[in-house]
Amino acid sequence: MLSTEGIKEAVAARHDEMVATRRDLHMHPEVAFEETRTAGIIAKRLRALGLEVREHIGRTGVMGVLRGGKAGDHARTLMIRADIDALPVQEANETDYRSQEPGKMHACGHDGHIAIALAVAAVLAERRAELPGNIVFAFQPAEERASGAEEMIRDGAMEDPHVDAVIGLHVWNQLPVGVVGVKAGPIFASADEIVLTVRGRGGHGAVPQGNIDPIVVAAQIVSALQTLVSREIAPFHPAVVTIGSIHGGTAFNVTPDEVELRGTVRTHDETDRAHLMKRIPELAEQIAAALRATCAFRSDIGIPPCVSDTSMAELVRRAAVATVGEDHVTADCIQTVGDDMAFFLNAVPGCYFLVGAGNAERGITAPHHSAHFDIDEDCLPIGAEVLIRAALDYLAGQEQT
Repeated sequence: MLSTEGIKEAVAARHDEMVATRRDLHMHPEVAFEETRTAGIIAKRLRALGLEVREHIGRTGVMGVLRGGKAGDHARTLMIRADIDALPVQEANETDYRSQEPGKMHACGHDGHIAIALAVAAVLAERRAELPGNIVFAFQPAEERASGAEEMIRDGAMEDPHVDAVIGLHVWNQLPVGVVGVKAGPIFASADEIVLTVRGRGGHGAVPQGNIDPIVVAAQIVSALQTLVSREIAPFHPAVVTIGSIHGGTAFNVTPDEVELRGTVRTHDETDRAHLMKRIPELAEQIAAALRATCAFRSDIGIPPCVSDTSMAELVRRAAVATVGEDHVTADCIQTVGDDMAFFLNAVPGCYFLVGAGNAERGITAPHHSAHFDIDEDCLPIGAEVLIRAALDYLAGQEQT
């Protein structure tokens, strides 16, 4: 086993640097595939640490390769992934480090992920000579559009050196700072966007018998879709079908020709996902037909669930226990949000885990994607320490014990 002596102190020494990095990035957010300033900062910092740097991987992604001093020809390689994009949200906070970019905000904590990963790179670079393997840092763009991971993989992010396993984290406000959430199996859900277009026949709202009202049809479809979860998915399998957008009509007394429904489907099981994506159009089309209308279906932005490998999750759990103590590590952390970290996890064994970032006493309770979102920055060294301990144990082969 590689020595972890001095890890906590090495991370603590970078606390202020992590905070400063996170706040600078928070003030200058960049949305999906526009992360040029962010990528430039990352690349400069990695080069200063002596890492091999590859830019424009997945358009605006950055790779940093730390080759261990004791890595042989068949040494194992671990990827540490951090997403880097912001959201098109107007920040409502009044902090000194609030966003300076109108309509853009790091409202999901990716600025914290970058600060953590850069600190991990710095600490591990200092131990380069003793590492029996390689660490690849993947700073991924466009997570919020669920497309950056696939583009990085297509551009060779998993090769040169070949990646054998992957670890990533997400700061999480639903967990209090000081708590780490890690579990084997699914932790984040699949995420599919669905679009249902109901077509009828418009006319005067006062003469409904001559019309085919797509609004009434759409209402029936919205209600019926909920039965797919409650009656066709096992009660112990989390699943969500949400219609979040309905558009149709222009006047109070006019029946429109068409109504568009947009929604999302989330599951933790690929069989459940396939079942829902098959049954949603079947049910909607049959309801529409029964009411003399038609319904067209399409789906977009599909990502699979984030599923952690059992041995890699145990590796991370031990690292978390060493960092915050057994009583501050929880497996009760499964979520129905999605993340394209799933594509890395599908490529090689890995683990995605949560680092508590909420603090009710300080008023840090706003949910992710909120204009009031913020994090307790004491989560930064915790995330860094868990990643470092897990990385050292992985390179030493400890995930199999």
